Amino acid sequence: MTQKTVRHILDTIGELYPDAHCELNHSNPFELTIAVLLSAQCTDETVNKVTKDLFAKYKRPEDYLAVPLEELEQDIRRIGLFRNKASHIHKLCQLLLDKFGGEIPEKHEQLVELPGVGRKTANVVVSNAFGVPAIAVDTHVERVSKRLGLVGLDDSVLEVEKKLMKKVPRDEWTQTHHRLIFFGRYHCKAQNPNCTFCPLLDKCREGKKRMKPQPTRKTITNK
Repeated sequence: MTQKTVRHILDTIGELYPDAHCELNHSNPFELTIAVLLSAQCTDETVNKVTKDLFAKYKRPEDYLAVPLEELEQDIRRIGLFRNKASHIHKLCQLLLDKFGGEIPEKHEQLVELPGVGRKTANVVVSNAFGVPAIAVDTHVERVSKRLGLVGLDDSVLEVEKKLMKKVPRDEWTQTHHRLIFFGRYHCKAQNPNCTFCPLLDKCREGKKRMKPQPTRKTITNK
């Protein structure tokens, strides 16, 4: 894929979603980290419903550690994998107090030390909380990038991230991450993508297949 084509894709998605942003409600890096941790295999909408009460009850790492694990589990039980996530939150809060002075660290390599925080979560936190350019690859980013041919169909999540980092200007990494998510969430959906009205149909592997006319079957009649 040429750089001109990459630029066309980025600009087109940018025109569709110029104000794309992180849709997880938060007011500081700590809340953002908890919200992203909770969002694994769960919609942002559900996470925001849960964190509305959660963030009113728990303000600091000490607050989470002051209650039994079972109570935290009940607070987030609407979230998928809530028991594992509650355990991660407890351990994360303890490590924050033991090693980072109770504050979310700003460096990527330190963030991934936190329980429940993988590469994607760390990228979301450094880019949205600390303004460090990053491309976090979630299911939407991966799906859209592969359909549009920005990356290979068999690329791993890490390979997708590295290839996007090479093709997208560094100062556009964070915005591109948000725009790809919006495009995947609201337009190029997994099951029912809006191929009919897609301005990037000519670049899309999946769209071309879906929009290809199906051969009509001849009806055999008995005489």
